[in-house]
Amino acid sequence: MVENNSIIVVDIETTGLYYEEDSIVEIGICELDLDSGECSELFNQLIRERDFSSKYQNAWIFKNSDLIYEDILNAKPLKVYKKELRKIFKDYPATAYKKRFDFDFLTNRGFKIKELPCPMIIATNILKLPPRKGGTVYK
Repeated sequence: MVENNSIIVVDIETTGLYYEEDSIVEIGICELDLDSGECSELFNQLIRERDFSSKYQNAWIFKNSDLIYEDILNAKPLKVYKKELRKIFKDYPATAYKKRFDFDFLTNRGFKIKELPCPMIIATNILKLPPRKGGTVYK
């Protein structure tokens, strides 16, 4: 699946946990060379989605990171970057830490992603991580 020994690692920031209700506010993507271990930035942009409004002003992300609500108001719309992002997702297989979260948001916005396994799930059994809640397992 990995043709040129490079993959991408995706990280998004959002206003909440629900891809159908909340907004993506930042997308970061780095290219990871699997031979050298070198990581280089491919994409890193603040994003303003159509539904972004004052209802998100007190979102967790603005209280617990260096992201600023007003910066998102001034950010370019996601549609400006769709062509570039589609090409990146077409050219590389992708993963993300806690992949399901990031990729659910992105696929809900129409992106097709060549998904690799999630490093968090792979590491769970290796590291013998405890359940996140009593009686459940990491997924």
